[in-house]
Amino acid sequence: MNHSLDQSHRDPDLFGLLYGFRFRPGERGQEIDSAQALRSLQHPQDSDEFLWLHLNLAHAACERWMKGHLALPQEFFEALHEGSRSTRIEHVDSALLAVVNDVVFNLSNMVSSDVSTLWVCVHSRLIVSARLQPLHSVDKLRSSVKAGECFRSPVELLVHLLRDQGEVLTQIVRKTSLSVDQVEDQLLSSRLSTNRAELGSNRRVLVRLQRLLALEPGSLLRLLNRPPQWLQKEDVKELRKSTEEFALIINDLTALSERIKLLQEEIAANLNEQSNRTLFTLTVVTVLALPINIIAGFFGMNVGGVPLASDPEGFWILVALVATFTLIAGRWAFRKRGDY
Repeated sequence: MNHSLDQSHRDPDLFGLLYGFRFRPGERGQEIDSAQALRSLQHPQDSDEFLWLHLNLAHAACERWMKGHLALPQEFFEALHEGSRSTRIEHVDSALLAVVNDVVFNLSNMVSSDVSTLWVCVHSRLIVSARLQPLHSVDKLRSSVKAGECFRSPVELLVHLLRDQGEVLTQIVRKTSLSVDQVEDQLLSSRLSTNRAELGSNRRVLVRLQRLLALEPGSLLRLLNRPPQWLQKEDVKELRKSTEEFALIINDLTALSERIKLLQEEIAANLNEQSNRTLFTLTVVTVLALPINIIAGFFGMNVGGVPLASDPEGFWILVALVATFTLIAGRWAFRKRGDY
């Protein structure tokens, strides 16, 4: 056991630990490695201290190390492999289990539309988070910790994570709103160009984020009504407040999605109207050309007995005949124009 601790101290990523922090009341988080984390869990120096361990599930030894060294409920490991990954926070035994779908961190684009899952288990003295891909809100939380922000409990850390996720969603909504505003302005000024594909892509992203990131109301309601005994009243209050704020952001996302849907319907109606006008124009041209085509076909037949063939005024008679039929056809066609 000591050899394992010494080896993990030499190589902090040996078990997939990305980073860990020790928190004490009124103090900023102190970064620790896996060996220091195990020593703190086995022999805590302060009864009020707690740890945050963030692990990389892509590491082959990560899950095995968590099972062997961290007292996590079996439901946590089952959640790592289950098919349904809906965002939820629920009470499992004496711990909180959170499955959070978060936006993937992207160095080239600070706001990404890719979504990955973060699994979080919260005890009274320990919060463990695990992921497969780098996530944006977790990186924001780590930056806050390294900047010196103090946390009094693991639940407060979880609440901060939810609020960071809400800020990321707000950025996505704000960025998408700017794109939708441009399309709407072009639509109102009848200068709509090739933004229909972008509009559809934005709506698909918003619908996907809404489906994956919205909290399950049932599990959250059960947690808030029957919280664990170690959960402080202030933590319950902050958790309720953060989830309400997150729900408002989801509502904004839903409203923006509906706005995009209305714009798509308006654009489709305009395109349909343009198609009808084009078909009407082609129909009018065909109708106007019909008399001259019929008469030219009759008089162009190479047979005997063609009328007006020897009449010196025959050409002008045909011109008058064609013009008369064309005027009649044109008047009829333009009377129908009001129907389109």
